[in-house]
Amino acid sequence: MDEFYDAATRLNCQAIRDWQATERPIVGYTCSYTPGEIFHSVDILPVRLKGIETEGMEIGDTYYGPFICSFPKCLLQLAGKEKFMFLDGAIITPGCDGMRRLDECWRKAAEDYKGILPDFFYYFDVPHKSENHGMAWYIEELRILIKKIENHFNVKVTDDNLADAIKVYNQGRRMLQEIESLRYRDDVVVSGTDIFAATVAGTVMQREAYNQALRRWLEELKNRTTSLSAGKKRLMLIGSISDEIELFRMLEENNDAIVVGENLCFGIRHEGNEIDEHGDPVEALGRHYLQSSVCPRMYGKYKERLALLKQKLDAARVDGVVMQNIRFCDLHGAENSLFERDLEAMGMPCLKLEREYGPMIDVGRMKLRINAFLERLRV
Repeated sequence: MDEFYDAATRLNCQAIRDWQATERPIVGYTCSYTPGEIFHSVDILPVRLKGIETEGMEIGDTYYGPFICSFPKCLLQLAGKEKFMFLDGAIITPGCDGMRRLDECWRKAAEDYKGILPDFFYYFDVPHKSENHGMAWYIEELRILIKKIENHFNVKVTDDNLADAIKVYNQGRRMLQEIESLRYRDDVVVSGTDIFAATVAGTVMQREAYNQALRRWLEELKNRTTSLSAGKKRLMLIGSISDEIELFRMLEENNDAIVVGENLCFGIRHEGNEIDEHGDPVEALGRHYLQSSVCPRMYGKYKERLALLKQKLDAARVDGVVMQNIRFCDLHGAENSLFERDLEAMGMPCLKLEREYGPMIDVGRMKLRINAFLERLRV
């Protein structure tokens, strides 16, 4: 797990330093709707941008203002503090309005903090609907992105290379699904914290190296016999974007609880389904990334997201759901309220937490709420 935790909890981790030593490009991206397979196909390392290691917010507050989600503000803060200088490029995607504004705020901050804007800085648009024109639009955006990458980095994204990249990513997806299935057993042998760390690491590590590490870990998990779940309440964590391992530790450490599922965009939910390995690879990527419909940014898909969540809850035999949303996160703040209403009506206990992203200054309040929720589950 050391390799996974290093990649998941450090910005300039060993995996990034090893890649830098090869003098090959690194491109950061902000949203799970950006296909890493495109970059992998031309030997560029795709790295999902995390907001960890933020120690202040003076830059984020200056260009954003106070009344906005703290995750994109943390990314801007880190950029201004030169924490992303290892990047040769960055892709900004409108996952929400706050993340959309990161494009203009980062460009503006670069006027005052020289050198913080990567040479390749691209706004990748994603539609809010997956049907008909939305899918055609997204596939066209993918083709435009590919052309931009080819022109800037002097590479060629071929169908064969892209198809090979899809196969490599599918190998990891299958292993993650196998690891996920271990949570569904009566005796769970792996903590939610470890699984989340391993999944977040996959957004940073070179994919073949990640698959090798994942394969070794999976074989070790299969041989474990010690149950971590005996007598504990089985929880699922859902809600706003989070790459924070500490959030899982807070739920599992010193509590009679284990996290047996999560529905976070840094987690397994976007890794769950394999990409079609036949036909046009760009169209296959488009169908996979846009039709998942698991993010509340996608219009008209709430019932599908609820059904998918209910399916996961049943498979993992969850006792309670912890719904967290970052303050000022309109998407998950609203959707969590709908989930709470509908899941409680089905008899599933829910805890709704509003919090700040970044330095976990409200740990005491959150622990108090979590302990009270666990008391409710024990009754």
